[in-house]
Parts: sequence; structure tokens; C-alpha cells
Amino acid sequence: MEFLAFISVFYIAMVVVLISQVFFKTNRTVKDQSTPSVYDCSVDPSVLQDLKEIASMIESGANTSEVRKIYKAMRLTMKLRRKLKVSMLSAFLNYALGHVSEVHAQLSSYVPQQDKYDTQVDVEMSETEAHSTHLVPELETYCYLLVLIFLIDQKKYKEAKACSSESIVRLKNMNSRTDDVLASKLYSYYSLSYELAGDLAEIRGDLLALYRTATVRHNKLSQETLLNLLLRNYLHYNLYDQAEKFRSKAHCVEALSNQQFCRYLLYQGKIKTIQLEYTDAKDSLVQAVQKSPVTAVGFQIQCNKWAIIVQLLLGEIPERTVFTQKRMEKALRPYFELTNAIRIGDLELFRTADEKFSSIFNQDRTSNLIVRLRHNVIRAGLRNISASYSRISLADIAKKLNLDSENPVDDAENIVAKAIRDGAIDATLDHANGWLVSKATGDVYSTNEPQIAFNSRIAFCLNMHNEAVRALRFPQNLRNKQSAAT
Repeated sequence: MEFLAFISVFYIAMVVVLISQVFFKTNRTVKDQSTPSVYDCSVDPSVLQDLKEIASMIESGANTSEVRKIYKAMRLTMKLRRKLKVSMLSAFLNYALGHVSEVHAQLSSYVPQQDKYDTQVDVEMSETEAHSTHLVPELETYCYLLVLIFLIDQKKYKEAKACSSESIVRLKNMNSRTDDVLASKLYSYYSLSYELAGDLAEIRGDLLALYRTATVRHNKLSQETLLNLLLRNYLHYNLYDQAEKFRSKAHCVEALSNQQFCRYLLYQGKIKTIQLEYTDAKDSLVQAVQKSPVTAVGFQIQCNKWAIIVQLLLGEIPERTVFTQKRMEKALRPYFELTNAIRIGDLELFRTADEKFSSIFNQDRTSNLIVRLRHNVIRAGLRNISASYSRISLADIAKKLNLDSENPVDDAENIVAKAIRDGAIDATLDHANGWLVSKATGDVYSTNEPQIAFNSRIAFCLNMHNEAVRALRFPQNLRNKQSAAT
């Protein structure tokens, strides 16, 4: 009995000790949370360490001419973009460039002054930790890029313009495979800073000069980027003819970046649409939608809007699943109502949708294309009438189509005659009696339409297979690795 009592007292004592430890630990945690630390407003050390690793990766890639490391550094930078702060940026510039370099002095002038709490980051970043040996040009370009991204995110477009212009001046004296990746990114933000400031036309000549230099040096990634930037520059001011002339005469290079290739397809689709080449425009826009990343929702919305308009201009009705895609329903709602009006062939419903969403169409720059759709609405209505009636008078056709002209019967006769000549409807026009006589519908499988549709699907699959094969990447040869190492 005494042994059992001893055991019970022992266990009770252990429980009391555990409870006291938990209580004191919780009390300490609450106390620590109640008293703010001097580092609460400073840099997250893990993010600063990630930037240092990126700098080491860029330095290693530049020394060994491994472009894949530069690509990886860019991907990691985009993940850290939203976490950048003033103190973090200043600390990284001190680490990568040192305190006495010319580039450090230029970039520090664009970084805002640190707060009183942000100065505590110097404790995390000691003088002995700074590496003054990072003198590779790629690292200087990366610092310019990092500061430029920070200024654009902070909506300081005036400072971003000045910083980007200085970075472009330094880039003109650099020419290497690894620097080409950073330069292409810097060109994109260079154009973006001027576009956000409303001065995109100022850099058109500079972009043309940079494109000529990239072509001479065979910097393919910079060529792709600058080609898209120039097309965007032209299209921003509705200079479609100049954009097409430049696109047709530009030096064609192999697509290295899927993002740049998707942008090129979008711009090409827009140009072809304005120039009435709807079939080629549809192929480019649909291909841009299929190749674009899933996370690029805004880009996919823009491509789908233009693809819907092109399909309607071709006399096709887009599938309903296009308008019900995830995270796109609200943005594509105006085009859905427009498509519904064209599918029914109701001019009044078409006018209502056009007036209701006119501001959205002007913002998307598709209002001039929607004006062309009026004739397609009439054609769709005629097809429905021809399929429903074997014979109908022109007066009834004008009434059903809601033609608001002075002589609706004469206009209906002209519209019907043109639709018959273009092959939109299979019917004959009786001018004497003022009738439209529809012919009996035949078997579509007795025509070549199924063969044409099947052939287009086969061509699409073969094209996708060929592009997938061209996109394959293979490891470098052992001899090339040894020669690069030596």
C-alpha cells in the first residue's frame, strides 16, 4: 500500500510540474507578443537570404555560361516580388554592389529613405557579410531590374522611367548569352514604365534601335521580346498598317519563350482581324488561348474576347463552354449577350446589347469590330427564316428582321439577294411576286463539309505534335560541358 501511495504521489507531482511549464511558456509567449520587437518593421531575414542565393545563382550562371540558372533566378524573383521592401532592397544593394560603386550610387537615389525601424536591418547585414567581389555585369543588370520592379509596384512611374533609361544605356555595352535573359526582362519593364506613364510613343525609336542591335548580335530572346514590344507600341496607337509592315519584314526566330510566343500570336490575331483576314486571325487567337499558362487569366480573357468576335464575323457561333470558363464568366458576359443576339438574328436585341456594354467594348477596343457584326445578325435571321418557311414575302422578312429604314422591303430584297449570292442561304428570289422561296435542305454528309472539318482537326493535331517535338530540350553534350568548364 505504501508503494502504491508513493507511485500516486510521484505521478501527481509530475502532472503539477508539466502544468506549470505549460503555464509559464504560455505566459512568456503572451508577454513576447505584447512587447513589440525592434525587428517587427524590418526585413524578413529569410527573404533577404533568398535574394542573396539568387545573386549567387546569377554569378554562378554568368561564370559558367549556364542560361538555365538565370531562368531559375528570374522565376524565384517573381515569387519574391510582393515581399520587397525599402530596407530589404537597400540591404541587398549593399550586399551585391558594395557602398562605393557607381551603380550603387545611381540605384540608391531611386530607393526611398528608410524608416527608423527599417535601419535595424543593418544588424542583420554586417559589414563583413557584404561581398564586394560580385562584379559580373549580369548582377548589375539584375539590381537594375529589381529596383525597376519595385518602383513600378510602388506606382512611382517617373522614377521608374529614369531608372529604366539608365539601365538601357548600360545594356548597350553588354553582349552575352546569360545577359540576354536579364536584358529581355529589363526591356519589358522599360516599355511598361513608359506605358504606365502615358509616354509610350517616346521610346519607339529606341526600341527599333535595340531590336536592330539584338538582331545583329543574334540575341534571340531579346529579339522576341522587342518584336512584341514594338507591336504593342504600334497597336497602342492603332497603327495597324505599320505594325503589319514591321511584323512581315521582321526577322523570324525560333520561339524560345512560350509567353512571348503567346503575345506574338495575340498581336498577330489583332492585326489580321482589322485587315479582314478572319481565318488567319482565328487560328492565331485560338492558338494563343491554348498555349497560354493557366494562371494568366487576364491574357486568356483578352484572347477569348477577340476570338469570339472573329468567330462571329466568320458566321460561326462560339460554344457555350467558352463563356462559362472559371474566373471568366463576368468578363465575357457582354460578349455572351452579343452572341445570343446574333444567334437568334434579332437586330433589336443586338442594338440593346451594343448600347448597354458600349463602354466595355470601347475599353476592349472592339467597338469598331462590333459595327461589322450588324450584317451577320441579318444573315443569321435570314437563315432562321429560310429554315422555317418554304415561302415568305419580303415584307414579312423586313418585319421579322426589324429593319428601320425608309424602304424596308427594298432593303430586304437587296439583303436577301446578297445572301443568296454569297451562299448564306439556299433559296431563290421571286421578284415578280416579292417572295423568298427556300429550297429543301439536303444531306450535309453528301457534301465535302465533313471531310473539310476532319482534315482541319488532323492538321491541328499534327501541328501540335510538331511544335511539341521542337520544344524538347536535351542535356548538353559531355564535350561541351568540359569545354565550358575549362
